[in-house]
Amino acid sequence: MYRTALRLTGEPPDAEDLVQETMLKAYRAWDRYERGTNAKAWLLTILRNSYINKYRRAKSRPHTVDVDEIEPFTVFHDVADTDPEGTFFSRIIDDRVTTAIDALPDEFREVLILSDVEDLSYADISRTVGVPVGTVKSRLFRARQQLQKRLYDYAVEAGYVRPRSEGHP
Repeated sequence: MYRTALRLTGEPPDAEDLVQETMLKAYRAWDRYERGTNAKAWLLTILRNSYINKYRRAKSRPHTVDVDEIEPFTVFHDVADTDPEGTFFSRIIDDRVTTAIDALPDEFREVLILSDVEDLSYADISRTVGVPVGTVKSRLFRARQQLQKRLYDYAVEAGYVRPRSEGHP
């Protein structure tokens, strides 16, 4: 939970406070937890809702995203077909990747973290975020596209992908 809270808040003290608040709320609402359901998803839902209620409002106006700017653009052609669920990124997480993730707009960063870091299913993410599964998939696709675009040079330098040939987008 701390890892997700840190990605949402961007500051360790705020992340610690958010996790503490989440645990307190979960403890108080334990009688409403449905036995047999995904406890991790339940806790992350509480964490997310706490973040929205307390921390997101305190931030400045959220970034807007021009969808035309991030139209289908895949730079990791070799990886895109063999790695659709994003496990590629989980193998190369470092400061540059973390910085690129943190720079994503909230709605994209949130689903990316829940999917690729917390390993939640689309259905669990949908329930956690409160949007349809199709919206989760769309946001995740766009988040990964933005990361691919931002991290292309880094991936080439690190040898994860071959450089694009001239004239190939």
